[in-house]
Amino acid sequence: MKDYIFQTRLDVRDYECDIEGIVNNAQYIHYCEHTRHLFLKQCGLSFADLHRRGQDAVVARMQLQYKAPLRPDDEVLSCLNLQKEGIKYVFYQDLYRASDEQLCFRGKIELVCLVEGRLASASDYDDAFAPYLR
Repeated sequence: MKDYIFQTRLDVRDYECDIEGIVNNAQYIHYCEHTRHLFLKQCGLSFADLHRRGQDAVVARMQLQYKAPLRPDDEVLSCLNLQKEGIKYVFYQDLYRASDEQLCFRGKIELVCLVEGRLASASDYDDAFAPYLR
């Protein structure tokens, strides 16, 4: 596995699976979003508090690659790295099956910030993410 700036573990729940007995494709996006929110907490930010202050990070673009299926009772290692490209934050997110470290999903998720509804840099995000940007 690569080095990551943040990792967390998640459990696959039965209701996240489709008729084939594997995790539904849309659920991987939820895993990634939950991981980003946990990363925000680690950075000392609250997504809800930032929204109340008029700063919203929104997904602008996603590139998704499904590599191997996840199944009920699998434990998932959710990992991310972060870069800033101009005004956008680019999250590189990988999901691994914890039991064998098999890469199951790879995502490149681009976020931009809206400040009071307008596209802009958000200083709270910039300051909190600064230690993690390479």
